[in-house]
Amino acid sequence: MRLTFSAALLALLPLAAGAEVPAVVTDIPVVHSLVAQVMGDLGTPDLLVGGGSSPHDYQLRPSQARALANAGAVFWIGPEMTPWLADVVAAADAGDKMALLDLPGTQLRQFGSEADHKDADNKDHGHGGRDPHAWLNPGNASIWLGAIAKTLAARDPGNAATYRANAEAAMKATEQLDADLKARLAGVTGGIVVAHDAYGYFADHYGLTVVASLAGGDAAQPGAAHLSEVAALVRGGGAKCVFPEAGHDPKPAVALAGETGLVVGEAIDPEGLGIAPGAELYAALMTALAEKIAACAG
Repeated sequence: MRLTFSAALLALLPLAAGAEVPAVVTDIPVVHSLVAQVMGDLGTPDLLVGGGSSPHDYQLRPSQARALANAGAVFWIGPEMTPWLADVVAAADAGDKMALLDLPGTQLRQFGSEADHKDADNKDHGHGGRDPHAWLNPGNASIWLGAIAKTLAARDPGNAATYRANAEAAMKATEQLDADLKARLAGVTGGIVVAHDAYGYFADHYGLTVVASLAGGDAAQPGAAHLSEVAALVRGGGAKCVFPEAGHDPKPAVALAGETGLVVGEAIDPEGLGIAPGAELYAALMTALAEKIAACAG
């Protein structure tokens, strides 16, 4: 009985002496979600790019610049996703700056050939080089969760056990999410056409076939010549559905479907820009992506 009372008393005590939860800044909703899972009830990370804004050409507000300057830790994908943030992070006095794409063990992929990222005027509008959408492989998300916990535990030793326990629970949940999505996507037999080249990690991990992308990057507008090439690929067989993307003009996808007979699926959202930020965003993003693909191409 004495042990039970002591445990109850400890639960009511404030954070351990010397424990100081750092101010944490994240770049995009997916990273914010992963960090929020690790921090749990200890604190809430700041999110720079929210509200459906594009991460590729965002303009920092003065208050956000101050938050970066005073942050105890900054977690971001890297300059491939938010190129405007590179110099700001480098100049910030944050104690820890972690570009997740650079973490050891992260499985990376490259975008396609340079030609795949050019529009009809031969202007490069794609990301180029390393594909930053690495969270679409749940294995990478698990690696990042562990690294985030390690960084926060080192900066805040008084709460180290909590960070580690939260990360372990999040990694187990991600493993179960992965198993659920594999089962959900097992019946997908047709290839898909997507709005831009952002789904390679997801397709590789779950054995899907992306027949073509309407644009190389999400800043690109597909030219007529490229759309004709995509239509030829589709007529060659193997594709079943074309998916518009949340926050982007669906007209190219609709036009391709009208020309080739593809089914237009629901708009998909690889970056979670249309989902409420928070710890649950990552699972919601991945689940919605799998369900929409399975509903159309399954």
